[in-house]
Amino acid sequence: MVLKNVYHLPNRATEGFIRSLFALLAITLSVPDHTTISRRGKTLKVCLPKRARGNLDIVMDSTGLKIYGEGEWKVRTHGKSKRRTWRKLHLSVDRKSGEIQAAELTEAGISDDTKAEAMLIQIEQPINSLAADGSYDKRCVYKSLHKHAPAAKVLIPPRKDARIWQHGNTKAERLKRDENLRYIRKHGRTAWKHDSGYHARSLAETAMFRIKTIFGDQLSARLLETQTTQALIRCAALNKMTHLGMPVSYKVTA
Repeated sequence: MVLKNVYHLPNRATEGFIRSLFALLAITLSVPDHTTISRRGKTLKVCLPKRARGNLDIVMDSTGLKIYGEGEWKVRTHGKSKRRTWRKLHLSVDRKSGEIQAAELTEAGISDDTKAEAMLIQIEQPINSLAADGSYDKRCVYKSLHKHAPAAKVLIPPRKDARIWQHGNTKAERLKRDENLRYIRKHGRTAWKHDSGYHARSLAETAMFRIKTIFGDQLSARLLETQTTQALIRCAALNKMTHLGMPVSYKVTA
């Protein structure tokens, strides 16, 4: 399955590719046929290889992967049709290492905040901070983060019409989300993003870009179970590529 996704091969071509590799290496193992490869995709369990250690700075985001439908030129020219269908890939990425810590594939209509709990469960290391866009500004996200990492810093911008959830004159511990909102009301949203380090959230978009550049923006499988396996294999392969080395960028001054 890894070879199939890395080299953009259909099942029959994957079978032939493996046979040729085994022949060159003089390996006498049997090669699964294309129907077996397809069938195993429904139940294959994929574990993300992880090397990140210490406290993690997590960024969450999601992107769409096309299943079937017209190309971009046709949509721009004639508009989209009802057959244009997508799946949504939810990712949690460690911004320091670029390593994917958790992944979930859902139907396109599933909102981002509903998968926060499922992704936090997959993260084994302590969480130092969580950054995400405004679509994650929901009580369920804050409750899940407090349960898994009570001391984690929250970098989620409250919505523009947001209100304080818990007034400051109560004896209970102040909510981190309300503290962010108070800072924004006093200093402005731009200042909060700069001072809190919220802009590091864009590193999640970098991970999305890498996945789509290397593996494409389309899933070839037709069943949701197989599509989930295909998406997770891509995430696992991307982590292995990340472990081989990442570019280091420096600001150049004239």
